[in-house]
Amino acid sequence: MTEIKNEKLTVTHPNGSYPIFIGRQLLANVSEMAQIDGPFVVVTDDTVGPLHADKVKGATAVIQVPTGERFKTLDTIRTIYDELFENGLDRKGTLVALGGGVVGDMVGFAAATFMRGIDFVQCPTTVLSMVDASVGGKTGVDMPQGKNLVGAFKQPTAVFADMDSLKTLPQVEISSGFAEIVKHGLINDPDLFQSFEADSWQLALDNPSTIIDTLQTIIARAIQVKIDVVQEDPYEKGRRATLNYGHTFGHAIEQVTQFEVRHGEGVAMGMVAAANMSARLGYCDETLQGRIEAVLEKVNLPTRIPAHLDPELLYEVMHKDKKTAVGKVRFILIRDVGDVFLQGGVPDTAVFESIRAVQG
Repeated sequence: MTEIKNEKLTVTHPNGSYPIFIGRQLLANVSEMAQIDGPFVVVTDDTVGPLHADKVKGATAVIQVPTGERFKTLDTIRTIYDELFENGLDRKGTLVALGGGVVGDMVGFAAATFMRGIDFVQCPTTVLSMVDASVGGKTGVDMPQGKNLVGAFKQPTAVFADMDSLKTLPQVEISSGFAEIVKHGLINDPDLFQSFEADSWQLALDNPSTIIDTLQTIIARAIQVKIDVVQEDPYEKGRRATLNYGHTFGHAIEQVTQFEVRHGEGVAMGMVAAANMSARLGYCDETLQGRIEAVLEKVNLPTRIPAHLDPELLYEVMHKDKKTAVGKVRFILIRDVGDVFLQGGVPDTAVFESIRAVQG
């Protein structure tokens, strides 16, 4: 079987454009391919760093932060600033984010604010960060009140989705990333979603190294969905909000469980809850929920909100979400595959009924 060649996609934004490289053995060529002119520092976490940091050649320094969403805070950002000062990085420097979505969000925010803004490059090492967090320029950190409440729009100068980094990714993280891929199919690529529904569709998640080519094809397609949406709405004034399908429920589940539930797992549960609520409000056929559940189960994602989670507490957290406007929680609802929309003013009773309906 012929190995799939490396690909290059392009994202345009109000201030320019940047390339997204998708393929194999990319990390070793980051400096050259990103045209970094000056010193650069790799920022990674203590899980990814030992596995992949040495592949990025020519870095002035490597900064490691603790692994996990609970460290995506302003305190961690300050430690990054301190180490950048210690290593003498100035306004001509570049940050290279090496890791999952947490690392990418934090490094992008650090780059947006250090010396009032320096360049940064995204090197996502998870499926989830490749198809979602690394594309579009959203950066930020969490606060005790909710996820991603402090941040900035900061576009990278390049993105490198190196498929080889997925060989070390645990099966559960591959599955978690597929939540965002399924979501991209639901919001803007019906053919992609329907390909997952097909009886012949299989993915051997237990051994990522044997399915790199398959992953590359699917990831590239999902990235293109994200590109199409963010190019139309770079600052989330309209259509880009649809990328949050499943996220209002999902973020609340993550926070209430103190991030024991992974982001992709929370989004999976959230997509099921959003479909249930859409049907409850008369926007879609009630069979759509079952179709979504069947696809999520194929990639080993949960479709039920844990029964012990208090619906009242989940709803309280939703009210602190940045998607809330004028005191009203806003949800992305669905009419059909490829047809989602933003809806405010959803009755509280519908929210609680949907949470309880998908708890188990």
